[in-house]
Amino acid sequence: MRQWLERRIIGFTQGMDLYGKILSMYILILLIPTLLLGSGAIYLVIQSFHNSFLATVDEAVRQTARNVDFGKQSYDLLAVRTATDGELVARLGREYTDRADIVDTVNYVDRTFLVTSKYLPGIADFRIYHTNDTLVQDGQLLWRPEDRPLAGRDEQSWFEEVVNSPDSLHWASVPGNPNQIVLSRKIINPTGNILGAVYILLNYDAVFGDLLGQPFNDNGSLYVIDSSRQILAGTNREVIGNRMLPDEAVGGKAAKPVNANVYNPHETKAMVISKPLSSGWQVVAVIHAKFVDGQNWTVLILMISIMAFFLLLSIFLMLTIIKNIVLRIRRLGNRMSDLSRGEFEVMVRSSGHDELGELENIFNSMSGRLGKLVQDIRMAGVMEKEQAFKALQAQINPHFVYNSLGLLRWRALDLQDEEQLRIIDALTVFYRLTLNNNISVVPIAEELQHVQAYMEIQQLRYPGRVHVEWEIDEEALRYFTVKTILQPIVENCYQHGFITRKKDALIIISVRYEQEKIALTVFDNGKGIPAEELKDVREGRTVSKNRSNGFGTANIKERLSLYFGGEASFEIESEAGEWTLVTIKFPACTEPMSLGKDV
Repeated sequence: MRQWLERRIIGFTQGMDLYGKILSMYILILLIPTLLLGSGAIYLVIQSFHNSFLATVDEAVRQTARNVDFGKQSYDLLAVRTATDGELVARLGREYTDRADIVDTVNYVDRTFLVTSKYLPGIADFRIYHTNDTLVQDGQLLWRPEDRPLAGRDEQSWFEEVVNSPDSLHWASVPGNPNQIVLSRKIINPTGNILGAVYILLNYDAVFGDLLGQPFNDNGSLYVIDSSRQILAGTNREVIGNRMLPDEAVGGKAAKPVNANVYNPHETKAMVISKPLSSGWQVVAVIHAKFVDGQNWTVLILMISIMAFFLLLSIFLMLTIIKNIVLRIRRLGNRMSDLSRGEFEVMVRSSGHDELGELENIFNSMSGRLGKLVQDIRMAGVMEKEQAFKALQAQINPHFVYNSLGLLRWRALDLQDEEQLRIIDALTVFYRLTLNNNISVVPIAEELQHVQAYMEIQQLRYPGRVHVEWEIDEEALRYFTVKTILQPIVENCYQHGFITRKKDALIIISVRYEQEKIALTVFDNGKGIPAEELKDVREGRTVSKNRSNGFGTANIKERLSLYFGGEASFEIESEAGEWTLVTIKFPACTEPMSLGKDV
């Protein structure tokens, strides 16, 4: 599956450039999943916000219903206590013949219920209507229903409505006056006969004004409806007294009002939430659909704006990064093309510490090193030609030297000059090895002959000044060594050790075979080497003008390393003004060595 998917992806992107590949990867891996997930997230957020809003509205309606229920129970209790007062029921059901009894009843009613009617706020009028023809009406609390206007109608009509109502307790709005509400309660004797009714006129603002005033920031309405779905109170007072359509219209097609006294909140596709009261009433909340949709649209636009902002930002950043990467790669490719044409001075300006920055730095280093290498090769070729020319000019024919020395030797023999013979013989031996450029490895015995010839010459130059001791291990003579590594050390005794100026001057040359190794040592009691200069000599650095390690030490170390690698050692010990000891050790070889040791 993985290989199949890789082949598909490679086949899809193989015709694209790097810019297109990265952009395609971004669209497929990030952009499309982000849009899908973002759409789902927006939907869930809107649903969550909608549910949270519904929960908030539901709780607000629930709280309003509790407050309305509590206020209603307070006024209901006042009406019920008045209508069920036993003394009042007895006095209203009595037949009066004595004026004093009538006055006593009037005084009782005034004394008892005038104070009671002041217990609760918002009571605009409080009356007790009766049908006892023998009892008077005092125009204060006691009344008989007649044709006087009362609550938008006449008293007789109101009283008949109360009497004919199936409920003993009745709330009703005042027709034509939405600022008042009438609370009525039948007065019934123990035998079930209706003796009258309690009339309480309530101020709408005092009872419902604060509860239903401006709910949901004026984006909705609250209504209180009774068990017959008549609107008793509401934010929109114009519909008070109308009948609200039942909740069955919710979710279906909005019903058209059958007459002017019907209020249909679903006609505008509003959201309706109702909460029942303990008495059968309901508190209905009507939230305007425009407000709910506006809330959803606000959240939707906000979420889309946020997602679009971050998507555009990510696209901008991605395009910027792609542009940076592609441009840097193209710039590096152009510089490599210049490099392939031999322009080694080209450089790429590194613009970061990322992997491309490292590649740019490596390219700059490579181009510089390639330029230097090409320049070195050119210079080496020029120097090689120059050295070949110089070598041709400075070439000396060894046979010519030997023939010249031979001629001088015959002349010295004719003159019988022993000292000249010794000098000529020493020079012959010395130059025979020195001028032979065809060999670099010689037997130790031949190297010692070379040193002895050099010492013979020096002894003739400085007769009697230097005593030379030879400590030669005969077993070591059959092994091979690198050519002319001992003679330069002995030469240093004269040139730098100033051995000829030393009283009792001594040079000890030793050759020993020690545990599969050859040890060559040269000791002299000459000037010695100061500590600081000795450190420079050991580390291969050029020292003062009076002492140079150019040929004497560095060249010897290099040639030992070429033939023996790390198995050879070169050590110098010295005490300023006293002595110097040079020790060379290398593996004992019975056959001539060859180049190629690991340095």
